[in-house]
Amino acid sequence: MAEKDKYIPSPKRVFINNVDTYASKCIAKLLSECVAEAPVDNEEAMGPSDARAFQIVGTVIDRTNANTPRILESYFQPDRTTLLSKLMHCDVVLYNITQHADQVEEALWAVSALHNEIGTFSAPKMFILVSTVMTWACSKPVDPDDLELPLTDENFTSRRPHFYFKQHIDLEKRVVKMGKTNRALLSTYVVASGLQYGMGEQIFHCFFKKSWLGHEISIFGDGKNIVPTIHIKDLASVVLNVIERQPRPYYLLAVDSSRNTMEEIVKVVSTVLGPGKMQKKPFEEAFLIQDLSVMETYSMLVNLHMEAAYIKKLFSINWLYEFGLVENIELVVEEYRRTRGLLPIRLCVLGPPAVGKSMMSKQICEHYKLHHVTLKDTISETISQMEDAMKHGDPNAWDSESQELLTSLKYSMEQNGDVSDDQLKVLKDKLMSNPCKNQGFVLDDFPRTYEQAKELFHAEEHDGTSQMSSFSKTSVPEFVLCLDASDAFLTDRVINLSERLVKECNYEPEHFMKQLATYRESNLEEETVVNYFIELDIMPLYLEITSNDEPDCLFLMQKIFNTVGPPRNYGPYSHEVEAEERRKTEERMRKEAQEKAEEEQREAEEARCRAARWEEWSKSLEKAKQQDEEQLEAQSVPMRNYLMEHVMPTLNQGLIECCRAQPQDPVEFLAEYLFKHNPFDYSH
Repeated sequence: MAEKDKYIPSPKRVFINNVDTYASKCIAKLLSECVAEAPVDNEEAMGPSDARAFQIVGTVIDRTNANTPRILESYFQPDRTTLLSKLMHCDVVLYNITQHADQVEEALWAVSALHNEIGTFSAPKMFILVSTVMTWACSKPVDPDDLELPLTDENFTSRRPHFYFKQHIDLEKRVVKMGKTNRALLSTYVVASGLQYGMGEQIFHCFFKKSWLGHEISIFGDGKNIVPTIHIKDLASVVLNVIERQPRPYYLLAVDSSRNTMEEIVKVVSTVLGPGKMQKKPFEEAFLIQDLSVMETYSMLVNLHMEAAYIKKLFSINWLYEFGLVENIELVVEEYRRTRGLLPIRLCVLGPPAVGKSMMSKQICEHYKLHHVTLKDTISETISQMEDAMKHGDPNAWDSESQELLTSLKYSMEQNGDVSDDQLKVLKDKLMSNPCKNQGFVLDDFPRTYEQAKELFHAEEHDGTSQMSSFSKTSVPEFVLCLDASDAFLTDRVINLSERLVKECNYEPEHFMKQLATYRESNLEEETVVNYFIELDIMPLYLEITSNDEPDCLFLMQKIFNTVGPPRNYGPYSHEVEAEERRKTEERMRKEAQEKAEEEQREAEEARCRAARWEEWSKSLEKAKQQDEEQLEAQSVPMRNYLMEHVMPTLNQGLIECCRAQPQDPVEFLAEYLFKHNPFDYSH
């Protein structure tokens, strides 16, 4: 063909069911990123949309995902007539039945409907069924005398399904049969996928999730069963090769080259991502896990040694994880963290003594669900763990190196002097532990010098990097908070602390002033802790503490939250977090109820005391009043006697005379009468 006759082929239209779910979404992503090969002279004329090799359309199970990126068209619960018209406009129809059992019936309808419309096809079509190796679950060994011989694609006619997957194998047979009618117009393929992992981990997600949260993992059954697996990206590559190469075999196994048992998978996940603790439980208890569907629960019991012979023979797949999950666990764990946004948040909080570092660190840890790390607590925790290991007879705890470390740590704790190399090593191990690597940490009030920072965050292997870049990317903080306040404010805060806190924080006047002076002097040096982080392009956030008022503290915390961003852990809808939140809520409600009952009891007691005091006061008042009256009565007796003897007789006689005379002014008449008849007036 002449150069002028070259053209850019139009993109193939590919339909994928449930395109917003795990496996379908990954397949859609890979196909949407494929670029069509174009002649050199046309490269400049090609636009971004023209370069795509595939256009992806499909159904979604969630209406909110209707505008999924990289998807040209999406349909939410279309009726059969509408769906068939959409399928007829596609070059490739792909149905994935590895996740939802209800898709088996729809896939059977889709391939049957397309088969019935073969006579109306304007161009060849391809139907791909992504099925599961569970249709092989009860298959017999190829050679009973050689159990090491794997099952391959060539043995697909003798496969036997698990009882729960009988519909799946019936569908596989129907798909194969319909592809034999007129393969030039409708070619059909079945891709039997191993248990899928990667990009979120699908069936193994419950193990990853529990490990990330630091919980113990359960192995259901004896764990000795061999589990055929495949990374979801490698499965997508298999599907892409089927579309592009259209191989002659119509039944393909899609499994990697691993031969891992369920116990090996669980163990490596727990060790690399979690605390490394496991326990075996009866398989029936797996049905109690809310994160696992019935299909996934039965799939974990599969015991098959398989080999994808056709794929290795016919395709040149660039395997990403050819040797399985166990062999590539570090890469899989890193991919898991990034896919789910479970990236650790690492902070360092610095500042002078009594500025409020610990209080702020605890609030940050509470908000982001991080681990609060201090040098003192880490050393104490390590000593306790080592002593506990010795009590339980752990041989590693009794070797000379461990004994020397324990002695050194105890001595350094008693001396409370400079930070030793052993202390730095223990703190470094803490920052590199799985909990800190998973959720993150807040390093409180450490390091205090440039040299300590350099030693603490120094990478073990440089790989030829420069000295300044040889820091550990998994332990160095990504955010540094520098708190500060005036000496007068800090001194006033310490003065107002309770005696208990002063002793607990070692803030006696002489020691506190020495700590403050040491901090101020260290920050005047050329090489400071802050300078170390600045040299690593980690710009500190400076916060000035000027008040103890709650609104000001809340404003500073909000400023920190805005700088750090949203949490990077499992959202509030995960079962573990829900259970934890529910436990905390119940505990808070129980505590509030107890406090309310105590408050009511206290108020009732106070009311009784007030009533008793009121009654006592009333009695005292009544008694005093009675005493006053008695005293007044006693004081009035002489006066009353005097009046009755000397005044009242004359007054009574005057009133009688006034009544007889009936004068115009009775008062004046009575007054003159009293003057005239005063018995003590001796002038008469």
